[in-house]
Amino acid sequence: MISFNYETNFSLDNEEEYTSWISQIIKSENKELGEITYIFCDDEYLYNINMQYLNHDTLTDIISFDYTEGIVISGDIFISIERVIDNTADFNTNFLSELKRVMAHGVLHYCGYKDKTEEDERLMRKKEEEKINMFHVEL
Repeated sequence: MISFNYETNFSLDNEEEYTSWISQIIKSENKELGEITYIFCDDEYLYNINMQYLNHDTLTDIISFDYTEGIVISGDIFISIERVIDNTADFNTNFLSELKRVMAHGVLHYCGYKDKTEEDERLMRKKEEEKINMFHVEL
């Protein structure tokens, strides 16, 4: 099950399409969907989580808490909408593309991908792009 919570003035227009897409990402990595919760928030909300749970005195776009067991993917993914907006300028992209990148990023961590080394980061970026390209909205 995938759920969405909103702790800021933002909401997805089409939750069903995002749910389907995230499910497809998980399936494409030969994993199974457990329970994933996306929590969309602002910088202050995510900063407080960063300090409280990780002792990191910095802003970030995403924090994920991984509850995966075996191949069953589960976790809580906190995303700062303010950081996503700022990232669009840094990465010369649009809001929805950047939002999808960050949403996929959290799930890819649960699937075992890392981004601490340059090599790992290159693979993560390649996987993010691959998964973004899987997003299709039926009209």
